[in-house]
Amino acid sequence: MVVRRNRSDQRTVNDRPYKGSYMKEIVLIKLGEMVLKGLNRRTFEDVLIKNIKYRLRDLGKFEIKIAQSTITVIPASDDIDLDDVCERIGEVFGIVTYSRACVCEKDFDDILAKAPVYAADALSEAKTFKVESKRSDKRFPYKSPEISAQVGGKILSAFPHLKVDVKNPDVIVTVEVRDYAAYIRYGTMRGQGGMPVGTSGLATVLISGGIDSPVAAYMMAKRGLKLNAVHFESPPYTSERARLKVEKLLSLVSRYAGSIEMHTVPLTKIQETIRDRCPEELFTILLRRVMMKIASRIADTTGSGALITGESLGQVASQTMYALGCTDAAASKLVLRPLIGMDKQEIINISRRINTFETSIEPYEDCCTIFTPKHPRTKPVLKFVEIAEREAELDEMIEQAIADTVVKTITP
Repeated sequence: MVVRRNRSDQRTVNDRPYKGSYMKEIVLIKLGEMVLKGLNRRTFEDVLIKNIKYRLRDLGKFEIKIAQSTITVIPASDDIDLDDVCERIGEVFGIVTYSRACVCEKDFDDILAKAPVYAADALSEAKTFKVESKRSDKRFPYKSPEISAQVGGKILSAFPHLKVDVKNPDVIVTVEVRDYAAYIRYGTMRGQGGMPVGTSGLATVLISGGIDSPVAAYMMAKRGLKLNAVHFESPPYTSERARLKVEKLLSLVSRYAGSIEMHTVPLTKIQETIRDRCPEELFTILLRRVMMKIASRIADTTGSGALITGESLGQVASQTMYALGCTDAAASKLVLRPLIGMDKQEIINISRRINTFETSIEPYEDCCTIFTPKHPRTKPVLKFVEIAEREAELDEMIEQAIADTVVKTITP
């Protein structure tokens, strides 16, 4: 949760106002596993900074710089709402933690004066605290233990009700002395972690209106994949509201993954043909194979290196090991299934956290739910599936469906 702080307040300590109309606030961002990337690290950092700029682009102008595994986001004007900034930063992959911080001169008197003032809201309501110090600039004349001790003493004199607890404090006040300035912060917030979107390439997610596929998209974007999406519709069996529901889901995912190119493919004629010409128990697996073929073709034209699906092993008849083997045989791309070992409740928990669950359960069905067989084959044999597929003569219809695909860009 982001704590709102009025940046124009004149805070007082022991009835003495801090000099100046306000204390300059910035956001400090700590990086994740990309710090282990060796010679490629700079490339990952550049992509992350680009992604941060994209998410903050409509909030105002910022100076963004990186040093010593920390990104500093500095607002160019005093009217920028840091609550909004922190909310956006909290949705960017590649960030482990982030926090608002007060800027100090690299002067110990300035640090001592500002620390109890800046953290006053939290300290006044706490019972215990501790001070942590990090001296990245070794030219600063005071070592970390000395900084912590003197800042802690200053806080105790300003808030005599407090006690020091180094093991489990209510509030941790951190002082960082870095290359450009010194910073005081508290209330560190957890980021999304993962890798910056775009550092692992481009992949195409098969997106439905259900719970699973938006979560799969989120999880693969977290591993650095830029996303395209393929959605299949079957009017008049599926409604426009079903498609709009999927657009809304992608918009929610795009808060984390950036803009997503959505390809909507009509499948009505193909599904009717499968219904009329093929064994009922193979309806679902044949439809899944058609989807894989079309998605592979779209992936080829967009430069995607893989397909992403929301399948979980054994969840439904089309997601048994045997059915997935038949499905994969129709794909010409690597198929990524980030949910394959998860149960439904685990998937639901993630969907709630990323705010897609309530949209996913809206009652607008997608094409996967029509012409569903009463007794689907759970152990299909690929040879017989391919025979049924050839007899249905679907190739021309697949070409037409690809030609009739509608493309739309989805943004947060």
